[in-house]
Amino acid sequence: MVDLKGQYEKIKDRVDSSLLEVVESAAFVNGPEVHKFQKELEDYLGVKHVIPCANGTDALQIAMMGLELKPGDEVITADFTFAATVEVIALLGLTPVLVDVDPVNFNIDVEEIRKAITPRTKAIVPVHLFGLAAPMDEIMALAEEHDLFVIEDNAQGIGATYTSKDGKKTKAGVIGHVASTSFFPSKNLGCYGDGGAIFTNDDELAHTIRGIVNHGMYVRYHHDVVGVNSRLDSMQATVLRAKLPHLDEYNMSRREAARKYTAAFAGVHNIITPTGVCDEGVPVCDTCDCHVFHQYTLRVLNCDRDALVQHLNEQGIPCGVYYPIPLHLQKAYRDERYKEEDFDVTNQLVKEVISLPMHTELDDDQIEFITTAVINFVTS
Repeated sequence: MVDLKGQYEKIKDRVDSSLLEVVESAAFVNGPEVHKFQKELEDYLGVKHVIPCANGTDALQIAMMGLELKPGDEVITADFTFAATVEVIALLGLTPVLVDVDPVNFNIDVEEIRKAITPRTKAIVPVHLFGLAAPMDEIMALAEEHDLFVIEDNAQGIGATYTSKDGKKTKAGVIGHVASTSFFPSKNLGCYGDGGAIFTNDDELAHTIRGIVNHGMYVRYHHDVVGVNSRLDSMQATVLRAKLPHLDEYNMSRREAARKYTAAFAGVHNIITPTGVCDEGVPVCDTCDCHVFHQYTLRVLNCDRDALVQHLNEQGIPCGVYYPIPLHLQKAYRDERYKEEDFDVTNQLVKEVISLPMHTELDDDQIEFITTAVINFVTS
């Protein structure tokens, strides 16, 4: 699904020398490389504060802790996403409220958010799923109307640009009150282990979060807030520093691969290709940077999706099903509040979606081999 070795070969000299410098410095935790990466990512995103941490799940949890949400507070998020999004809500004793998604772009449905708001609702967590920026104009307007926090789950959308209705362009992850991201190796900006970060333009919130990630300390052995141990180590930071200057290039390569995939599938009536949000009817346009294609996810109609997975595996083609079970049907998150008729889209998507290899090293021969295998199966 990803070619991390091929990507490494192109930045090998920088990565190897930087890792050796960290080892020789012995500044393994919270060293200079972490602070340099923090500043460079702030500059790239155009955000006041980046607070690195140990992983993307911690980042989301710490963001919620920083907002001082209380047990029983309701947090609305999408039913069709990875479990980490709802996991941290439950871990903090908050009440997850799952809602359906848009059938075209797979992101959270704003009207479903509106219907789910109650007096106990305190926050909305939009997920920039598969690398596509969620409809943030509508979400922020709804949040302002009801005095809610917006916590962007940007684990899959680093580098995506959201274009507001007024034409303003903003990086995904710096629109809401706070955001989290993951630097898991397979992400568009990935390290060589676990890593994550929180973003915010709120000075006071940033100060609180900086204490939380370090056992609640601002001064050594003075614990002012309840915290956790969640720090990005220097070796991961130096890998991220090597990759960050290439992030736009990486995302452009992904968009180009997506464009070629989509062109190959044109006219295949039972395949629905992914779409962006900038230009209606144009799946991947030249000026569209709202989608960074962390995944390239198809919907296959009137076809045995699981049999297609088996067929591709037999051809030596990796693929993924993200996600095979809705969150509202997961054993850990079942709740009598949920009615199946409220999740028609998600319940359909989990039967139809399949994600194809998507990374910066895809070449034309690989794309042709993959698309031919898919088309031969779904049209046979």
